[in-house]
Amino acid sequence: MNQRPGPNTFQAAAQERNDAGDKRGFTPAGMQRTAVLRLRRLLVAGLNLATLAALLYGLAHVLVAGGWSLADIVIFIAFLVGAPWTVLGFWNAAIGLWLLHGVEDGLERVAPFAAAGDEPTPLAIRTAILMTLRNEDPARAFRRLAIVKQSLDATGEGAWFDYFVLSDTNDAAVTEAEEKLAAAFAATIGDASRLTYRRRTDNAGYKAGNVRDFCERWGDRYELMLPLDADSVMSGDAIVRMTRMMQALPKLGILQSLVVGMPSKSAFARIFQFGMRHGMRPYTMGSAWWIGDCGPFWGHNALVRIAPFRDACHLPVLPGGPPLGGPVMSHDQVEATLMRRAGYEVRVLPVEMGSWEENPPTMLEFAKRDLRWCLGNLQYLKLMDIPGLKFMSRFQLAWAILMFIGLPAWTLMIALLPLKVWEDRGLAAYPAGFAAFFYVLFFAMYLSPKLAGFADILLSKGGTKRYGGTGRFLVSSLIEVVFAFLQGAVSTFRTTIFMVGLAFGKAKIGWNGQARDAHALSFATAFAGLWPHLLFGLYIFGTLALLSPTVLIWSLPLTAGYVLAIPFAMLTASPALGRWFARRGLCGIPEDFDPPPELVAVQADEPK
Repeated sequence: MNQRPGPNTFQAAAQERNDAGDKRGFTPAGMQRTAVLRLRRLLVAGLNLATLAALLYGLAHVLVAGGWSLADIVIFIAFLVGAPWTVLGFWNAAIGLWLLHGVEDGLERVAPFAAAGDEPTPLAIRTAILMTLRNEDPARAFRRLAIVKQSLDATGEGAWFDYFVLSDTNDAAVTEAEEKLAAAFAATIGDASRLTYRRRTDNAGYKAGNVRDFCERWGDRYELMLPLDADSVMSGDAIVRMTRMMQALPKLGILQSLVVGMPSKSAFARIFQFGMRHGMRPYTMGSAWWIGDCGPFWGHNALVRIAPFRDACHLPVLPGGPPLGGPVMSHDQVEATLMRRAGYEVRVLPVEMGSWEENPPTMLEFAKRDLRWCLGNLQYLKLMDIPGLKFMSRFQLAWAILMFIGLPAWTLMIALLPLKVWEDRGLAAYPAGFAAFFYVLFFAMYLSPKLAGFADILLSKGGTKRYGGTGRFLVSSLIEVVFAFLQGAVSTFRTTIFMVGLAFGKAKIGWNGQARDAHALSFATAFAGLWPHLLFGLYIFGTLALLSPTVLIWSLPLTAGYVLAIPFAMLTASPALGRWFARRGLCGIPEDFDPPPELVAVQADEPK
């Protein structure tokens, strides 16, 4: 009977390959051949380019019916900008579903390092667990950190971990509460040296600067660090397993866990994370298959090797003034590219294994977070010329930029829809049947990560049982698809407005604590944030109703979200609706139906 190699075998094999250098053709950790990854990347590139070319050909066939007009050219270019993200999402989901259900060794092909985490090898390296705060609810944050510690202690390996609370809080009352809770936490540990509370008065660099300060002051005491956000929770078992992987493979620089949402009383958060939960697994599995050693870093719930991070992952201060100049806001992916440049692998482990976060409870809170990410990703425009980056690392930055640039492109296409209908009115040769086919085909591709997630759960043994049963799962899936269309319209238009403001220097984003508990939105609050969506929706609905009611009906998946934005935001924020969903188990995730001890402890502290 064949046995999987233990950590010592992993280390020996990796060291042998590293000693041989590039002649052996392995990635730095010695676990995958670079030639294999190169072939995978070429295959994915070929599939994406061929698919995009076919879609552009189909779109041109529809647009050319009345001859090329200026509107047609703009729509074609906007589609070229917006479609690649959808196409790559389709192929990531398709590859991920194949790895999950078409082969028996899918995880080994994607994450050959994962087996090291299953070996019962005692830990021999020290890890610092960091929680970064800025004007957050301190009681909530410290309680989550205590839950992480209790879970780690239960593994028997807790002595290898120390705790740091790194505060950038500038509110005096919150600061006082943090200091008291830090003292109380240290007292429960029984060893004051294992809990360090530090508050910066100079908040330079935001969170990234906070972590950088830790590395400079305390980093030489530890091999690894585990950054946690104020809403993060990880199980001790997950942390120990990931630490064993890092211990076995010294050239593994960042190991990102698959972070999933935790149970919520907010209807918005429940529906959003239900869709993310089942769609994320195939998508991440597929993307990790070809991204390999140039993987993502999401800034939290990940293990980071401190020495190369401290020495090689310095973030530049971007030239120029706001909004794109100054400190890098979306620092995590930049740090991942610099870690890979330094000769260390950056990997994501696409497995649900006890790594959680909280999602925003309302549409407006979601938008605040999304716009901060948007600004941070657009700053990458000033980072594309960093010398020495791997091609895949540079692609990751470019792709992060394209994710947001594509959103105004979709808004522009929808804005031009009435004009296109007016131009094509009365055309006898208009290919209506092909246009409908093209429209449905593209929607299927747009939904493919969700559809792959549905298929994954339905094909997995006991899959729907984890989601409360087949009936609940199917009803929840229908709810989530409708939600996704409405939310997509709102997010796309809001990002478009924000990016137009950036172009004129009018948009500003702060960095502060986030609202994390379910709460209602008044009409005044929803209207103040979403009235532009309503106006845009009335323009689309009014013109299409006059020009072509049929096109208006076909457009509803894309356009209904504009006119429904205000009531939709209020409804999904309603605590009553959230409680109704929770009572009936709708849009529940596995932890709703079988909560692990860590989340039972979290829920015990939540307001009833």
